[in-house]
Amino acid sequence: MCGRFTNQYSWSELHALYSLSDQSFPQSNLRPRFNVAPTDEMPIVRIKDGRRELSLLKWGLVPSSSKDAKDAAKLINARAETVAEKPAFRSAFRHRRCLVPANGFYEWKKITPKEKQPYFITLRDKAPFAFAGLYEWWIPREGSRLETFTIITCAPNPLVAELHDRMPVILGPESWSAWLGEHLLSPDKLKDLLKPFPPDRMEFWPVDKRVGSVANDEPSLILPVEPVAPAKKTSKNEEPRLL
Repeated sequence: MCGRFTNQYSWSELHALYSLSDQSFPQSNLRPRFNVAPTDEMPIVRIKDGRRELSLLKWGLVPSSSKDAKDAAKLINARAETVAEKPAFRSAFRHRRCLVPANGFYEWKKITPKEKQPYFITLRDKAPFAFAGLYEWWIPREGSRLETFTIITCAPNPLVAELHDRMPVILGPESWSAWLGEHLLSPDKLKDLLKPFPPDRMEFWPVDKRVGSVANDEPSLILPVEPVAPAKKTSKNEEPRLL
């Protein structure tokens, strides 16, 4: 799965990187995010009136048919293998695809039954990329319209498989136009984009466990640390050594 990621881009950087329309460019700026968590409001890129638009949506998809928004945090990810058929995602897969700008993401590796080590995962060359996403809107009986998004995941490449059994679908600039629907592709061709990113272009390193708290969101979270060493097993018959 993908449950935490980073987005350090400013509005002006996103505007230039994604060739956004001037109408989507706001007056204020974005602050760098180093620990994006479910239900956070984050920028996504989508097509509106034939132009690329940058919009702020909440992470955790609420299908338009939902009775309420309480389960949004449960739909932060959609599986690539079933996204075209699953009722919660199939309409958005056909008509409401988006890009989720990111610089990297976190996964937790199991060290012991009770302990996990977080890792930061990114591209070796620091090239721009985006997660493949879907967006949706939901209108409650009372209140304003809510727009949300989800990140599509796939089987991990050999590198990420050392940490987790899923990874987000990473799209390079060469795939952005196709995913956004700027030229028509069949559902099968779209699903061909939902594959593991090449492992030789990626890297990861252990980071501080403070990333586990959503209250922490600063640059030090992505700095490398010494990984937690597994505790050594001792024999039941082994007597303690006297010093």
